[in-house]
Amino acid sequence: MSANASLERERDGAADAAAEVPAISVEGLTKVYGEGQDAVRAVDDVDLSIERGTTVGVLGPNGAGKTTTIKSLLGLVLPDDGTVEIAGIDAHEQPRAVYRHVGAMLEGARNVYWKLSVRENLEFFAALGGQSVAAARDRHDRLLDAFDLAGKADEPVNDLSRGQKQKVSLACTLARGTDVVFLDEPTLGLDVEASLELRRELRRLAEEEDITIVLSSHDMDVVEDICDRVVILSEGSVIADDPVDELVGVFETQAYRITVEGPVDGATRELLDVEFDAGEWTETGDRTQFDVTLADGDALYDVLDVLRDAGLSLADIDGHDPDLEEVFLEVTGRAEGGEDA
Repeated sequence: MSANASLERERDGAADAAAEVPAISVEGLTKVYGEGQDAVRAVDDVDLSIERGTTVGVLGPNGAGKTTTIKSLLGLVLPDDGTVEIAGIDAHEQPRAVYRHVGAMLEGARNVYWKLSVRENLEFFAALGGQSVAAARDRHDRLLDAFDLAGKADEPVNDLSRGQKQKVSLACTLARGTDVVFLDEPTLGLDVEASLELRRELRRLAEEEDITIVLSSHDMDVVEDICDRVVILSEGSVIADDPVDELVGVFETQAYRITVEGPVDGATRELLDVEFDAGEWTETGDRTQFDVTLADGDALYDVLDVLRDAGLSLADIDGHDPDLEEVFLEVTGRAEGGEDA
């Protein structure tokens, strides 16, 4: 084997080994604020492993530990226990080395300098990572095009709309070409069209450029559209960590809104209430409408049997699967000791 072939094989082996290292690895992450009876366990023994090129949503109610967890991953908060590795590098022992791999947008448009132009902001943030203007020019041009900012490249950020400022902030987060990106409410302030464009771009970055994205958002539609996986935190602990499709599929209940011709007598209403948890009864004109939530699809036939036995004609039926927001409320309600706990 020639020396060049041997060197090439070594490089390929190193690349394969690097690809097997998780983009983010967290073990036993713990952070406590205060002491004694006043101590608050903001993060409690969190374990996470996030593969390269995946998009993960981090969700949880206020006070769940999301912000502390993310800031610990970024090295902005020093945990009391546990380890954090980014691309195989310890985030707290080698913060400068980790910085080369990580970009973050934690405060929306406040991340950028409003008196500088859009392009000057991109160049500034790239320079912080040691990149020259010339080396980053092609990437910045792609970002300007992707976020529909090319026509505003030389305008001060202060003169842009709120949505455009948000786009600039995200573009600056990506200006250094890092392989791990943390985003907090990236679609905040964007109109529907701009939000959809941003979602498509984030998916492209993950799928085509192998960028790992950790996303925190209260917009469940955004999380459901963008993320491969969802991690739900409650009281500092991970209470769910599943692919989006599987997490939604955990809840097999199906909600239906049923409309029948004519009024529904009291006995039939009571039977439907007791057997199928019917509710939201409304009468409009010569029709009656109500909602039921069923454990499985077969139970719907039982509801229809009750209606038929009562001499009622079905006018309309509409069903929907649970979405991520419903799952989130259900999971956090159970974890916090709700009635389903």
